[in-house]
This record gives sequence, structure tokens and C-alpha cells, in this order.
Amino acid sequence: MRPTLIDRRDFVRGAGLAFLATLAPSRLRAATSTDAVYATAFQKRSGEYGVAILSEAGALIHAEALPERGHDSCFDPVSRRTVVFARQPGTFALVFDHANRNPPLTITSIPGRHFYGHGLFSPDGALLYATENDYDNAAGMIGIYDARDGFVRLGEFPTHGVGPHEMLLLGDGVTFAVANGGIETHPDFGRAKLNIPTMQPSLVFLDRDGGRLQGKYQLTQDLHQLSIRHMDEDASGAIWFGCQHEGDAGEQPPLIGRARPGADMLLTELPPPVLAGFRNYIGSVAANRTAGTVAFSSPQGNRLAILDAATGIVVSATDMREVCGVAPDGEGFMATSGDGTIALPGGLAVEMPELVFDNHILRIG
Repeated sequence: MRPTLIDRRDFVRGAGLAFLATLAPSRLRAATSTDAVYATAFQKRSGEYGVAILSEAGALIHAEALPERGHDSCFDPVSRRTVVFARQPGTFALVFDHANRNPPLTITSIPGRHFYGHGLFSPDGALLYATENDYDNAAGMIGIYDARDGFVRLGEFPTHGVGPHEMLLLGDGVTFAVANGGIETHPDFGRAKLNIPTMQPSLVFLDRDGGRLQGKYQLTQDLHQLSIRHMDEDASGAIWFGCQHEGDAGEQPPLIGRARPGADMLLTELPPPVLAGFRNYIGSVAANRTAGTVAFSSPQGNRLAILDAATGIVVSATDMREVCGVAPDGEGFMATSGDGTIALPGGLAVEMPELVFDNHILRIG
């Protein structure tokens, strides 16, 4: 059932959705002093791209212009800055401060590399890491940037796979988990997938200091066309991941699994109606560590499912048109869609029909 909608057109018209526009300083401080705000990329129906900061109530607090389509964001609690990455094969990342203390800054990928849409900060805020493509060599890389010196690029290390997408810094503060989607692309061919018959996705664990490979997990050969893309860590330290199937549309392989360093990778068996509802595509994964649940979204299947993290049992499966962005919110989740809907816990929703929300939403605590 579609969530109950609260019409926010009056708010949207009042804010005007003007890029670089913000609330008055007193209102901005009040809005950003709540428990959390959320960052998400979007496109206006008129064609412009941007990134928005939303309150827990789904109100638009701040917006920044983007030159092209954005994908995911990461946040540094030390400097209070957010970085939104271009959708692959994009070549920019925008650093901004939604409290307006510093002007936005653009990071441009070096020649021979492009961003894959994801990244994260080191715990001390000194470094920014980004998943990147060494496209002439079809090799995944983690680019390293100096966040204290204008985001100068310091170097890189390999992800030991092709097409790295989302990356996580695990709870130990020293281990990266990286989802190598396995799909070879090259900017000369746009977003064309060049190696579907031979793709080899993997989930790898790397040492943050130098990128030493700690472990590499691959699915069995009969599942080699399951591209591992998105993931999150639950309260127990398990990494839940979601896949996008690049094989025959009539197949229904498992799309969800979990892994942890030093243990086996396990796929989760879902009830057939839930699995079929995803239409072979998981768009985003988010763990609610307080509630002990994990959410999986599918914009292709218009489906949002929530699993119990301890058992893998499906708690709920909800229809929501073009749902993709999902992030923890209290005991539940906030979700965003391609039709401008922001679904809130408790069955309420905010409608911003002037916007098309992109794939991900980030909770900024």
C-alpha cells in the first residue's frame, strides 16, 4: 500500500527550490540541530541536477547545484562537510557545507579515472576515499584525497576486482569492505556493460592503511552474473549486500546475502513473492542497527522489503513506486523515490513532485 501523502507543494513553492538557496540562519540552525538530517541527490523536472538536505520530517533545508547527475553522498562529522559523487562514469564530486560556513568545492577525477558514485571519510576526517575506475586497464581503484588540503589526490590502491561500487568502513575503523560489481565499463562507450558473459563480481575486505587485501569472496560460477553493488553493516558486524542480476530476465537468482571477514558468504533465501517483486534488482541497502533490521529497495520492482538482521526473515514488503533511497530513521526507515515521494516511518509521506530523487539517501547524525 502506498504511504499516506502530505502535500508539500506550498513548502516547495515557498522555498522555490532555487539552487544555493537556504533557509534564514535561525531556521537553518533549528532544522539542523535535530537528531539527524538526510542528504540525497535529485533532478528537477525542468532538467537541472542538485543535492538536497532534508529534515527528519521531510522538509527541504538546503540545496546545492550539481553540473550532472549525482549518486551517493558521504559525511565527515569532524568538519561537518558532505561530499556528493557523480553517477558513474562521472568525473566530479562536490564538497559542501549545508550550514554555509564554507563555499562548495569541486573535486575532479584525474585522467584515466572516473568515479563510481560512492566514497567515505577516514574517522579523523583527514582523508576522503572514493571508488574509481582505471578504465583503460579495467581495474577497480580506491582514490585517496587529502581532506585537509583542498582534497588534493594523494594516491590510490586496487580493489582487486572490476567495477567497484559501494564501500564501507567497518566498525573496527581500519577495514574497508568494497563491492566489486564485476562489470567492465569505459567512458568511450558511456554506460555500456562490456563483459557480461565473463563478469566476476566480488566482495573484498581491505586494510585502510595501504589497501592490503584481507579477504576476497566470490559467488559460485553459476551466479557470476549477480553484480554485487550495495551493502551496509548491521549491529553484529555482518555485511548485508544486494545484487543486480545481469543474466536472463526469466531467471530468479537470490539477490541478498551477508558476509563478514573470516567467515563464509551466505545468500539469503527469500519467499518467492518477495524475491520476484525485486525484479532482479536491488538498488540500495541500509541497516537500522537500533532496530536490528535491514532494508532493501528495488526501483525496478517498486518494492521495499525489511528483514530481521538476526534471522534474515522478512519483516515487511511494501509497494512504493520507483523506491530506491533508504536510510535508518528512528526504529524504521526513510525512503525516497523517483516520483518525488519521501516515505517516513509510521506510514506518512511527503510529496515533492517537482523532484526526481536519485538512488541513495544518507543519514547525517
